[in-house]
Amino acid sequence: MTAFFAYPDAAAFGRVVPKSKIYEQAKAGTKLRQRFVDQVDQIVWQYKLAPETINLSATKAVSEIQVFEVRLREPELHEDVLRAIDRAIAFPVIFELAFDGKRKALASYKRPSEADGAKWVVREYFGTEWNSNVGPRDPLPTALNLGALYHRLLDALLPPEAGPEQPLAKRVERLEKIRSVRRDADRIRARLAREKQFNKRVEINAELRGVTKELKRLGAAVK
Repeated sequence: MTAFFAYPDAAAFGRVVPKSKIYEQAKAGTKLRQRFVDQVDQIVWQYKLAPETINLSATKAVSEIQVFEVRLREPELHEDVLRAIDRAIAFPVIFELAFDGKRKALASYKRPSEADGAKWVVREYFGTEWNSNVGPRDPLPTALNLGALYHRLLDALLPPEAGPEQPLAKRVERLEKIRSVRRDADRIRARLAREKQFNKRVEINAELRGVTKELKRLGAAVK
């Protein structure tokens, strides 16, 4: 499975989304708007996966799934841009980034807030590396409803260390914890590289051993 799927023709939407609409819905400030200007060429709402377009029933959490193509001006896209689009669209979104003949798929495990059903919780993003646009796409995963389809689409974006043994929400939670601990490890290594005093280096090394132990407990590779 490549995470690039052949979405049904019946689900094709193909509408350009004005950046101004995203700014308005996401209440974007000056800095975020500038990121859109610098990094994004065009946003295209390519597919709408819904009961009437792919003949799968909706669930309480997933009534539709949207597929957005974001055409870039440069190979890097700040995560805040994706979050702004996700905040502006009241459905789960699968992103396909396009730049210089290559493509990358990304998504966050997005769900309605338990505290306020009108709001959405957007988690961390997972996705592929850059791939050539050329090549056949995988058939859309088999699923009984849109909720199950959404989970299958997200499964294809998770790294191998996610493991198949737990429900999707638990695996995403574990991956986010691994990322958080790895960020801690990077900060500790940076402090260690700057520190010259022996006794403080001993303390910092002890911290590093602690986060390394935590990564091993989570079943993650130590980088």
